[in-house]
Amino acid sequence: MIVTETNIPEVLIFEPKVFGDERGYFMETFRLDAIQKHIGNVNFVQDNESYSEYGVLRGLHYQKPPFTQSKLVRVMQGEVLDIAVDIRMGSPTYGQHVSVLLTGENKKQLWVPQGFAHGFSVLSETAQFAYKCDNYYTPSHDAGFRWDDPKLGIDWKLPLDAIRLSEKDKKQPDFSQNDVFRYEDFNQEKMYS
Repeated sequence: MIVTETNIPEVLIFEPKVFGDERGYFMETFRLDAIQKHIGNVNFVQDNESYSEYGVLRGLHYQKPPFTQSKLVRVMQGEVLDIAVDIRMGSPTYGQHVSVLLTGENKKQLWVPQGFAHGFSVLSETAQFAYKCDNYYTPSHDAGFRWDDPKLGIDWKLPLDAIRLSEKDKKQPDFSQNDVFRYEDFNQEKMYS
C-alpha cells in the first residue's frame, strides 16, 4: 500500500496496489497491519455505504465525545471530492482542510481521524461511497457545521445551483460554533497509541 501525507499530517491517503489483467483486477481494500503501521492502534467497528447522484453534498459531519469517530473512506464507483476539516482547537492546522478526489478508478482511500469533520460532494452521475468507522453511529452525538462557511473557503467543485443538501445540512451552524475538540485531547499520538 502506498501512503501519502497531506497538508495536514494526521490526514493520510492510502492507495492499494491493484493487480489487473484482461479478466479484471484484484486488490486488498483493507489490511489492519498496514493501517496500524501508519496510524497506530485503531479498531474499526462499523462499515457504512452510501449511494448518491450528481450534486449531492453530504457534510460537514462529526460525532461529539465520547462517541467520536475516525473514518477510512473510499469510492467504489463514481467520483467524489472528499473533505476533512481540522476542528481541534489549538491545533496548528485548526480550520484548515484536506481536499482529495476519490474515484472508483484511482482506488484511493482517505483517513479522517477523530477531531476532524468530514464531507463529500458527488462529481459524477452517481457514486457509491464506503467507509469504516472506529466507533458506532450515535444519533444523540451527531453534529456538524455549514458546508459553505466562508471561514473555511472550501471549493466543492460544483456549481451552486447543482448542490443538493439534506434538510439537516441546510440548518447546520457556523464553524465558529465549534468548541468540542481540543488539540491536546485529540492529537494522533494520544488517540492511536
